[in-house]
This record gives sequence, C-alpha cells and structure tokens, in this order.
Amino acid sequence: MTRCAHELLPESFKAWTWQRGSDPRALAIKDLPLARPEPGEVLVCNEAIGLNPVDWKVLGMPGWRADHVPGVDGAGVVVGVGEGVAATWLGQPVAYHQSLQRNGSYAQFVNIPARALLRRPSGLDALTAASFPCPGLTAWMALEKLPAGKGRRLLLGGAGGAVGHYLVQLAQERGFAVTTMSHPRHHSRLRALGACECLPGPLAEGQSWPEREAGFAAVIDTIGAEHAARLAGALLANGHLVCIQGRVPQWPCAAFGRALSLHEVALGALHQFGTDAAWAELGAAGEALLARLADGTLKPEALIVDDFDSLAQRLSDLRARNFSGKPVIHIGSASNFKSERQS
Repeated sequence: MTRCAHELLPESFKAWTWQRGSDPRALAIKDLPLARPEPGEVLVCNEAIGLNPVDWKVLGMPGWRADHVPGVDGAGVVVGVGEGVAATWLGQPVAYHQSLQRNGSYAQFVNIPARALLRRPSGLDALTAASFPCPGLTAWMALEKLPAGKGRRLLLGGAGGAVGHYLVQLAQERGFAVTTMSHPRHHSRLRALGACECLPGPLAEGQSWPEREAGFAAVIDTIGAEHAARLAGALLANGHLVCIQGRVPQWPCAAFGRALSLHEVALGALHQFGTDAAWAELGAAGEALLARLADGTLKPEALIVDDFDSLAQRLSDLRARNFSGKPVIHIGSASNFKSERQS
C-alpha cells in the first residue's frame, strides 16, 4: 500500500539523465514516468540538489543504463510513503544521501529508502540542507575512525573542499590540533574555522612527506590514493591514515615497523552493506549536524546557487574546479503537494 498526495502528483517529472560517456555536458533533461515508492521507500519532491565531485567521477559507472539519473544529495519534502513506512513521514522536510546504484537526486522527484532520510530542522533552508549530506557525513565518518583527539596533531590533505570544510570544524571540536594542506586561497577560511596551521598543497607527483618530519597522530586525505600514500611519512608510530578518495595501493610501512593503521571511508558501503542500526546511528549524527547548521554553531561552505537548467554546465565547472564554494541547484517549493493520505 502506498500513501501519498495522489491526486496532486504528476504522471511524469523532469530529470537530468545519463546517456553516454563521462562528460557532464552529455547529460540530457528528459521526462520520466513517476514511480510510486516501493516497500521501505519514500517519494521526495526535491527543492534543492547538492552537487559533489563524486557525481562527475562516476558518470557511466558499471550497471548504469541510458536514462539513469545521477546525483547523491538533495533536500525536499516527503510526498509519498511505501509499505512499512510510517505515514508521519508525509509532509516532512528532509535531506538525504542516495545510493549511486539507484536513480538519484538530479530530478524533480526521487524515491529514497526511508532509512537514508535526515529530518530537516525548522529554520534550515533546503539549499543548505542539500549541500550537506555527502561532505558532512563523510567528514563525520572519517573522524569516527580515529581515537579521541586530546591535543593530537591531525593533517588534512586536500582540505579546501566541502569535506575539509566540515573536517576542520569537527576535528578541532574533538580536541585535535588541525593542520590543513590546500591551495593558499583557502587558508584564511580554514584558519577562521579552527585550523592551527595551513600548508600549501597538494604534494607534487613524486614528492613524499619525509619520515624524519613525522609528527601527526593521524592523516585524513581527500585527494586520492597516490596522494594519501605520499602523506604516510607524516605519521608517528601507531598513526592512522584515512583515505576518502581511493585506497592506498600498498601498505606504507613494513610489518611491525611504524605499525600504521589504514582506514577507508565510503558512504556507498552503507548503501550496499549497512544494517538498519548502522543507518540509525548515521542518521542521528546527521540530524544533529543539520540542527547545528540551523542554529549557526556549524558553518556551511559558501553556496553557489544555479537553476535546474544550469545543472550540467555547473557539474562540468565542478570537474574543472574553476571556482570556490559549494554548488547547489534550486528547483522550487514543494508546497503544492499536501501530505494527504490515500490508499
């Protein structure tokens, strides 16, 4: 049984769809039939879409077919619930992170597993909420890999992006002394967020952090596997190397040498293997962070807002990284869809 504002929902909706290749400019707007939510799902009417680097990096990933809808982050209002989902979700403002294997957020409507929803607090606009899930939850998960800070030094590689923006704030709150590595144009912002030291970066290809200058209890790298490996020399004995953009190709020290610990962070792992309990834990953390965005105790990255028709071009700009800030797409209000129950 599906409950929704049935008579108010359209039979089709507009979506940016993948057709071929890896160029964002090859995405095409199409009208797709609106599917009612399956058991355990909700139907969200999107008000805003968050754009992330992963969105262009996975274009054409294995398993996609023509007309697949990309996008992982969005915010809107629940306008339909599937079997097994409480009717109290109807009309609830939400944000979410969608699986890469499912039709995603680049659309007016999207079906989302109910367990992946984040309740959006009053006072938090859809644009800011849509900018949060992928970078904010990734930052939280990365820090969960590490022992408590207590003055330990933490190096953030590639700190100038959205993940780094949240990592700096959350890490220093946990007691870490944070050093960032990024383009110098980000340094003043990162210092204002709580970084103790800002270094230029990333390391050039072939350059590695010299082990004689090791001084960090942990390194979190957001650039890539090869760069993460080049930062391993910054770690003290029993240090932690956290990889967000790819696993290091080989263990960076001899057995029982510096005894480094390696970690991976990927929201996709939860979509494929996560239990309901794991999703509940992530959801509680995400909603707490959204509440802090609403009350101003957590700072979002500066938003760059475009309309729906500009999405493909802005995603192409994000791939070229020729701007600073967090790109988000404004769709409009979901207020036309009342939360009326109907079988």
